Amino acid sequence: MADAAAREQMSYRGFLAELLMAECDDRARRRSDRRIKAAAFPREKSLRALDFDTNSNVDPAVIHPPSPPANGSRRACRSA
Repeated sequence: MADAAAREQMSYRGFLAELLMAECDDRARRRSDRRIKAAAFPREKSLRALDFDTNSNVDPAVIHPPSPPANGSRRACRSA
């Protein structure tokens, strides 16, 4: 980070501001990781791993909508 600041001829204040922002971002990321770990979720869950056979109330078409047409044409989305 210091080398990049020197290459960009960043002022001392600018360098400290960038360093502070990087530190804040890193702390926020680590805080989030700690909270997720402390929550002790039983396992990671995602929609890709959802078993539609055991969850009959969930429609797969709602979760995984069809792909857009291959010819590049697009229809306007209408809100219901």
